[in-house]
Amino acid sequence: MTKEKKLSELRTLLTVSSLINSTLDPSTVREKTIEAITTLLGAEAGSLLLLDREKGDLFFDVATGEKGAQLRHFRLAKGEGIAGWVAEQEKYLIVNDVQSDPRFSRKADEKSGFTTKSILCVPLRSKGRVIGVIEGINKKQGPFLEEDVEVMTALADQVAVAVENAELYAELKEAFYSMAEALAGAIELRDPQTGVHIRQVMDYSLIIGRYLGMNQQELEILKLSAALHDIGKLGIKDDILLKQGYLNEKELQAMKCHPDYGSEILSHMKHLKNVIPVVRSHHEHYDGKGYPHGMKNSDIPIAAKIIAVADAFDAMTTDRPYRKKLSVQGAFEELKRCSGAQFAPEVVDALFTAWNNGELHFSK
Repeated sequence: MTKEKKLSELRTLLTVSSLINSTLDPSTVREKTIEAITTLLGAEAGSLLLLDREKGDLFFDVATGEKGAQLRHFRLAKGEGIAGWVAEQEKYLIVNDVQSDPRFSRKADEKSGFTTKSILCVPLRSKGRVIGVIEGINKKQGPFLEEDVEVMTALADQVAVAVENAELYAELKEAFYSMAEALAGAIELRDPQTGVHIRQVMDYSLIIGRYLGMNQQELEILKLSAALHDIGKLGIKDDILLKQGYLNEKELQAMKCHPDYGSEILSHMKHLKNVIPVVRSHHEHYDGKGYPHGMKNSDIPIAAKIIAVADAFDAMTTDRPYRKKLSVQGAFEELKRCSGAQFAPEVVDALFTAWNNGELHFSK
């Protein structure tokens, strides 16, 4: 191995290591690492197959090359193909003429239309167990060599870290959402009507968010914000929160404190820092005449504008002790009347479009 090639390998390993430590998107890490494998090996394509713990088969998590996308939902049975053999035997394999190797399965090639000629396959280990394999496919110049195994093994260790991070991130995320749901459930224990309202507002908000082109991260913040938007009602006295009728002026002013109470409750949870401004401002108006701080238009987070519309729509289409619900058509007429004043016009339009497209469903 030349000095230049060795330096190139070290630089790539450092780049991958840096990427793993600098991003919270595990899928990006895995894709970039497999791309690095193909570059370092001078291969046409590369792939990462992970082991399904329950079923025992392998599925393609990453597949590069022109035909790679067609393998995303393809699986290999336990022990099937060269990848299956490597996962089962827990040792690497170099096959420079796969068509003559009895362990080779043609199913993936038939699925993708790709022609596999040679493979270097290395097991992926985490905490003493094999969790998948990585492959370099079709070396462009010459055969795969033993010296290529060293590169693949080093990168396999990096991929294993990325997979571990992904699993940990998923577990933490699930625990985080469970905590948010528990907080939202605390409101429902005091006021069952509020609990149903929260679920409806969350559903409507996510529909609007998708129509407005929000990305996955923005939708997650929106979902959490909608679930927790009324958490501040925990600070409202029962005689006000549960009153069966219109609130007097004093009671109304007390109720208007719940967005600030909510932001205070959530301020002790650093992971909710992006949710707090939304919870605080979901009763602000587009024209600046809302509460609690009189914010207007561009000062109000888009998620808060969305929740404001979803909140009002659900309130208007739900029976209350002091009034009957409006029809859906009546609710939209009211939203449109207040569009540009209380509500952001683009948000009202998005909800109306979703309704016309049949995407609003009622559980009440």
